[in-house]
Parts: sequence; structure tokens; C-alpha cells
Amino acid sequence: MRSQLWFQILLIIGFYLILLGVNSPSASSHCQTEQQSVLIRLKKELHFDSLLSSKLVYWEPNAADCCTWTGVTCSAGGVVIGLDLSNETISGGIDDSSSLFRLESLETLNLAGNNFNSTPIPSGFGSLTSLRNLNLSNSWFSGQIPGELSHLTKLQVLDLSSLFSFHSLKLESPNLAMLIKNLTRLRVVYLDGVNISAQKSDWCQALSSSLLRLEALSLSDCQLSGPLDESLGKLQSLSVIRLALNNLNASVPDFFGKFRNLTALHLGNCNLHGTFPTKVLQLQRLQILDLSVNRNLHGSLPGFPVNRSLRSLVLSNTNLSGEIPESIGNLKSLSRIELPNCNFRGRIPKSMENLTQLTYLDLSSNKLTGQIPSFQLCKNLTHIDLSRNSLSGIIPSAHFQDLQHLMLINLRFNTFNGSIPSSLFNLQQLQKIQLSNNNFDGVLTDFSNPSASLLDTLDLSSNMLKGQIPKSFFQLGRLNILLLSSNNLNGTIYTKDFQGLSNLTALDLSFNNLSIINSPIPLTHLPKFFSLRLASCNLHHFPKLQNQSRLINLDLSDNKIDGEIPNWIWQVGTSYEGLTYMNLSHNQLTSLQEPYFLPDLGVLDLHSNDLHGAIPIPPKTATFIDYSNNLFNSSLPETIGVNLTFAYFFSVSNNSLTGEIPETICNARYLKVVDLSNNNLTGRIPRCLIESGSGSIGVLNLGGNRLSGRIEGIFPSNCGLNTLDLHGNRLEGEIPGSLVNCNMLQVLNLGNNRMIDTYPCSLSNNITSLRVLVLRNNRFHGSIHCGEDQQNKWSKIQILDIAHNNFNGTVPPDYFWKWDAMNNNHTDGEWGSKKHISFKVMPLDNLYYQDTVAVTVKGRELELVKILTIFTSIDISSNRFSGEIPDTIGRLTALYMLNISHNEFTGSIPPSIGNLSQLESLDMSSNKLTGKIPSELTDLPFLSVLNLSYNQLKGRIPTGSQFQTFDGDSYGGNKGLCGLPLIRSCTTSVIISSPPNSQESNDDGYDWQSLFYGMAAGSGSLAVLAILYSLFKRRTTRQ
Repeated sequence: MRSQLWFQILLIIGFYLILLGVNSPSASSHCQTEQQSVLIRLKKELHFDSLLSSKLVYWEPNAADCCTWTGVTCSAGGVVIGLDLSNETISGGIDDSSSLFRLESLETLNLAGNNFNSTPIPSGFGSLTSLRNLNLSNSWFSGQIPGELSHLTKLQVLDLSSLFSFHSLKLESPNLAMLIKNLTRLRVVYLDGVNISAQKSDWCQALSSSLLRLEALSLSDCQLSGPLDESLGKLQSLSVIRLALNNLNASVPDFFGKFRNLTALHLGNCNLHGTFPTKVLQLQRLQILDLSVNRNLHGSLPGFPVNRSLRSLVLSNTNLSGEIPESIGNLKSLSRIELPNCNFRGRIPKSMENLTQLTYLDLSSNKLTGQIPSFQLCKNLTHIDLSRNSLSGIIPSAHFQDLQHLMLINLRFNTFNGSIPSSLFNLQQLQKIQLSNNNFDGVLTDFSNPSASLLDTLDLSSNMLKGQIPKSFFQLGRLNILLLSSNNLNGTIYTKDFQGLSNLTALDLSFNNLSIINSPIPLTHLPKFFSLRLASCNLHHFPKLQNQSRLINLDLSDNKIDGEIPNWIWQVGTSYEGLTYMNLSHNQLTSLQEPYFLPDLGVLDLHSNDLHGAIPIPPKTATFIDYSNNLFNSSLPETIGVNLTFAYFFSVSNNSLTGEIPETICNARYLKVVDLSNNNLTGRIPRCLIESGSGSIGVLNLGGNRLSGRIEGIFPSNCGLNTLDLHGNRLEGEIPGSLVNCNMLQVLNLGNNRMIDTYPCSLSNNITSLRVLVLRNNRFHGSIHCGEDQQNKWSKIQILDIAHNNFNGTVPPDYFWKWDAMNNNHTDGEWGSKKHISFKVMPLDNLYYQDTVAVTVKGRELELVKILTIFTSIDISSNRFSGEIPDTIGRLTALYMLNISHNEFTGSIPPSIGNLSQLESLDMSSNKLTGKIPSELTDLPFLSVLNLSYNQLKGRIPTGSQFQTFDGDSYGGNKGLCGLPLIRSCTTSVIISSPPNSQESNDDGYDWQSLFYGMAAGSGSLAVLAILYSLFKRRTTRQ
């Protein structure tokens, strides 16, 4: 974009030089002696590098005619009227006494591209009153622009611009208005990088009152503010407007659509808002439009008439939306289309096939759909980026046929399918092929001439490619990055195969069906990797990496490597920066070879192995440490907090650690996730972990230990906890009242402790984000009614488990009106997209901490390793609740599991339970319920677990498609019930209810892998499996 602008500047300046009569020296012109003497003195005064000079170095006193010197232009009378000393490495020697200012007839002066070391512009320039063209751009002048420049009344071109504003010139006294007041002949003004700091519309009015003939205006990065005053509309001769990198905080006025001479408009990164006038896009002479990086700028693309001049359309990072019109094909001169990170939708117009001048196309990160057009006629294309859309379909190979100038193609993160277009493997100039995260299948094609290929990046990861990796891939001598992970590729690869890829620095073959065979000895000609990822590659031994001196990232996870971790592995990469990422998880490793010295790792992942003994002390540089699911049986080091200074994730869960939690862990100020669960830790929870740690910690999981005592400390007002899991300990006392400060809390699990308290009404009033509450198996007591000032606001609650306590009284009917997440009419866009309750560890990565919780069905406990945001459960069993079951329970139409057993409920079963269309488990046993079983219960199409035993029910058991599957145990202990499956018959005829309509979806879109954990065999487990499996099967139907 900048090169296009400068090309346009040169054209305009060249035009004015011709207009002003600045000609080459004619045969009759001869340099005047006095003029030559001035030039020689000027050369002596200037500080420049003679080795790099291309002009001054050739100025010699004995030369015949100074008018023939490079950079010098004379009039017919031998007077110097033009001086071009641009890019001459001049670093000083011009002040107010300089010989330069004795060249009083100068009409054009160019000192651009030198380095005057942040010195001020000498006021002597104001004495060159004949100047028509002054160019001091990018010469590292700084400070106040002298007011004497306002004496140059003949000036038509003024360029004081700079690419860098940190050593900028400024216009304060005089200001812009004072500087240009007398420069009424100015046609071209370039002040980019000059600190003008004009307030509001002052700069607009200054320009419009003095420079009515202005044709080119460039004020980018001048710290201007808006709005764009309507007085600018007077400048009808404007051809170039460049106001980028100013905080205008304004909308684009409609009068911009009336600049009929406009050829270039640059408004990038100006904090524009409102709707962009479509008439600007339809201006007949407009060639360049740049509105990039204005996220609050709205609008759409209009229809484009024929015979328009637009060559470059840059709208990246704006909020423009709508469809790209088919009429874009009328813009035959278009060479650059840059529309990434907008909101365009619909199909890519087929008319783009006819844009034969196109060289650069970027439509990435939009909402485009459908198939892509052919680019076969766009022979000049060098760059195609259509990534991060919803484009689909098979791409014919002919779409990219013979694009011999193409250097990059990026189609990542779409849903393309079929084979990868084979034509891409024949384009010798292609440097980057990025096709990851699609549905491409089929086998890979060989490169036609791999040794001649310029390819440096090949990313085909996360597709469905199959077959073997072609041999030609290992002959791409210039290849720097090879990413083939997460496909269905198979075959055997030997480490010696990589010896031909001498420039390869990043290799990822993870998660295929490949087998990598190690060389028995280190190979001297292997590439020097920066990143090596071989997860799930059937490795049985560590690769010979002793010679990998530049290795930074190493991932050997999910393999079959057993035995000890060799101590040499910690030393690879040390001659460069050293290892920063190490993942050896999901292997069969047992120990660390002594002695070992951990390098300055940022990520150390050793989870899911068989490592035992003392836990390795993490390096102080580590930000992510995961030692979970091993056999470590030491205590946590007393100084562990010192080694977690920069850590944001620390997990040692599911080991056999003993001892107390060290107080020093509170020194880890950046921790977001602390998971010490399922160990044998004892003692109290450190007070500082509550008072200081919970300000930054998002997940604190200490469950499944032997911690005791009260929860001491005050949760701070800035508490950031999303998950607090303290279940399965020996904690006593009450829930701290300060927990109400944790207003982002989503999961609270205090189950299976010894806590004594009442129902947490204060939490229900203050923490509206709560999704999971588990208080089961404690000594909570009293009513669950809350006062009028403590309204239940748990609209997102989806799992409530307060079973096995001493709660009593009635269940408030209004609770069921407020638990919206258990209602099918409730939509939760924020969490529905993630599918599981989770905590994002860092804003810029894809690492999520998955919460777990146990649910109980038929007396068996099941741990959900992933909690779906659609899974809902209520368990209030084994308390002393009484009274009738509120009829409002029928509102919870998204409820999957309901357990109210072992209470003292009376009255009849509410027929409204028949509205719980998603219900799969219903346990109302061991109460004092009376009356008949409502026939509405037969309308529950997914009910697979039913227990109504040990009540006082009577009458015929309803029959239906689901009820016919339950045995007599579901109804036992109800002397008044009769009919199948009981052996007690009824005297009246049986009315069989019609089976409910059931719907089933086979494509739920969910991955239930690793959902079930530690589930025992038996009828209870099978029932749970049936419930959860059908939940997934029905997800599409519910949607």
C-alpha cells in the first residue's frame, strides 16, 4: 500500500516539475563560476559518507561544468535552480549559515532520505523564496517547523513527511494555519508523521481557507482529531487524501462522494464509525481505497458500474458486511482485493474469474459460504487467502491451473472436501501451501519437480488425508515447515528420510497412523529442528536427538515410550535458546534418569505416565506444568511457590502426594489453574490461597484429599474464581460469607465433607453465573427458603446436588421458575458454542480446563470428566423435605435426571412431570406419596430409569412404550398398586396408552470420548450409560 502511494506521489511531483519548467541542462547552459564555487563550499560543509555517496562524491572543483554534476539542475543562464541530494547519507553541515542558502534561485530542493540526527530544520530555508518544490521527507529532522517556511509563497509542493513519528517534527507555533496562510499556491502537501495536534476541525478549516487549489493531501499519523469538517468539501481539486493513523473518532461525511477528481483515499486506522458512504466506492476516477482497521465502521459494497478505475480495495478489519456484489467483476483494473476480518457473507462472486489484473486476494476471516470460483484466468495472482470462512465443496484442479506467479495459497479453517487440487503441486513459484483444518481426503499427490520447487511451508494438518506420504515430500530442499498432523496417513517413516530436507525447522506428523523408525545412531545430516512434534507416532524409544542444537519445541506425547526419561534430553537445543516446550505425556515412562537439570522450559507436560518418586521441581521459567495422573508419592516441596513465579497452570492431580500444601504456593501470583486433587494431602487449606490467590486464580481444585479444618480467610473483592472444588475432604464449619465476592463462580463443589451450615441463600442472590452446585453428604440443615431480600438468581444452574444432608421443610415453587438453564426455551449462546463447562486458561491460546463432577444414579456414582452445558440434574435425595411436590417442576423441560428419594414428600405425583420431555432418570422412592401414577408419565419418551418404590401409591400402573421396560422393583413397597409388571392384578380392564412419538438423531456432533471415568460394571452402570448415550443421540433433535 505504501509503495502504491509513493508511486503516485512521484507521478504528481514529476508532473509539477514539468509544469514548472525544471528541465535538464541544455547544450547552451554553462554553470556560472560563482554558482560552482557555492556548490564546492556546500560539499565541504556537508557531512556524508563518501563510500556510499552517488552524487556529492563526484563534485570536483576542476570539473568543467557544475551543471553536468549529478543532482544539479541549471537554468539556461547557468544558474542552479534544482538540487537533488536525496539519499546521500548526509548527517549534518546545514545550518543558518550554510552555503546552501546562497543558491537563491533554487526552485526545487530535495534532501529526502538523509539523517540529520533529530536536529531542527534551519530557518534559512525561508530565504529560498524562489522554491516551488521542497522535499525534506524522511531526513530525521525534528522539533518545531520554522515559521520562516511561510515566506516561500511560490511553493507548490511541500513534503516534510516521515515514516517514523517518534522523532517527529511538530507544528505548534506557528501552527498549521499560520504556516500555510501565505502558501496559497500549494498543490501537494505531505506532512505525514508531523505532530500537528490540531483540535477538532481546526485543521480542516485551515486547509480549506488557504489551499483551495490543493490536489494531494497527506496527513497520516499527525495526531489529528475529528470530526471531518464540512469545509473540506471546498477542496474540489483533491486527488489524493491520506489521513491514516489519526484518531479522528468520526464518521466519513457524505461530501467525500463528491470529490470527482479523487484517485486515492487512505483512512486506515482512524477510529472511524458510522456507515461509510457508498457513493465514494462509485467515484469514476477512484483507484485506491484503504479503510483498514476501523472496527466500528459499517456499511456494504454497492453495485459497481462499468468503466470504473478502482485498482486497490482494502477494507480489512472493518465491520463492513453484506454480500460481495456480482458486479465486482466490472472492475477490470482491480489488482488488489483485501477484505479480511470483516463480516461479509454469501458466496464469492463467480464474476471474479474475469479479474485478469488481480495479483492479491485476501477474503479471510469472514462468513463466506459455498464453492470458490476458478482463478485460472487470473494469471498474475501471487497471493490467495480465503482462510477462516465456511467455504465448502470440491475444488477442481483446473481452478489453479498455470498460476505461475502464485506464491501463497491459504484455505485453512473451511470445510472443503475431496482431493487436494493436484495443480498446486506443479506451481514452481509457490512458497506457501496452507490447507489445514478442512475435510480434504484422498491420497496425496507427488510434486512434479520437487528439487526445483521454492516451497517453504506445507501445512495440510487436520484433514482426512489417507495413504502414505509421497517420496517427493522428502525432496523439497527449500522446505522450512512441514505440518501433516491429525490426518489418516499411514505407513512407515525412517528418520533417515529427513536427511534431504536440510532447511526443515518445523515438523509435525502427530496423530496419524504412522510408525516412525529411529536410526540406531544419531544422524549427522538431519535437519536442525526448531519444532519437532511426533505425538501418536508409535514411537517405542526416544529419537536420537543429541545433535539437535536448535530445538525449542518437542512433543513426543501419546506414544509407547517406556522406561526412564534420559537425562540428555534436557540438554538438546542448549547451543541455541534451549528447550522451551516439552510434552512427554501419555506414555509409559517410569522415572527420570539421574542426575538431571531441567532447562528454562515454558511448558513441561509429563501427565498420564507411570512416573514415581519425588515430583520434579519445575524450572522457574515455566508457565504450564502438568504432572497429573502419575504415581508421584512425595510431598510438595516447601519452596514450590518460588518455582511457580511465572506459572499460570499447575496440576499434580491423581497422584499419591502426601504432606501439607506449602504456604509458598501463594507466591505464584499469575496462577490461573491450581489442581492438587485426588492425592493424600493433609492439613489445612492455606489461608493465603483464599485471600490472595483467589484474586487471580480461576480454578482451585483441592478435592479428593484429606484436608481438614475450616475454610479460613476472606475471599477478596476481586475474586476471579470460576471453579472451587473442595469435595471429598474432611472440611468443617460454614461456607465463608465472603464467597459472595466470587461473582464469576460457575462450579462450586463442597460435597462429601463435614461442613455444618444452612442453605447458601446469599450465594443464590449474588452469584448469577453458577452452573454447578454440589453440597451432598455434609451436615447442612434447615429450610431452603430464602428471604425476600435474597432472591434466587441462579438462572444458569444446571446441576444441583444437595443430597444426604438435613434440609427440611417444603421446596419453594418459585425456584423452578428461575432455573432457566433447565428449560428448553432457554438459549445460552456464550456456552453453547463451547459444549462443555470449562475455563479458558489464557485469552490467546486454546487451552481449556475441563471441570468434572460426580452424579449418582441407582446408587452408583459416575464422574463426568466433561460436563456438557446441556446436561441437567437435580438431586435433593436423603433429606427431610416434606409437603407436596410443587407443580411448577413441570417447567424444567430440559431436565435429564431428577432424584427426590428418601424424603417425606406427601400428596400425589404432579402430572406436570409429564412435561419433562428430556427426562431419563426419575427417582421418587421412599417418600409418602399417594394417589395414582399419572398417565402423563408414559409421555416421557426417553425415560430409562424409574423408581417409585416405597410410597403409598395405588391404582393401575400405566402402560406405554417406556413403562413396559421397567421391572417390579420400580414399584415395590406400594401395596395399592396393581398391574404389570407386578404380579398383583387389577380387577378393571387395562387401558393401554398410545406410545409417544420418539425422535432420534444419529449425528449429534458431540465427541463423548473420555466422558466416562472409573465406572463399575453392573446394572446401575448400564443404566447410566443408557442415559448419557441417549442424551448425545438426541442432541440434534433438540436443536
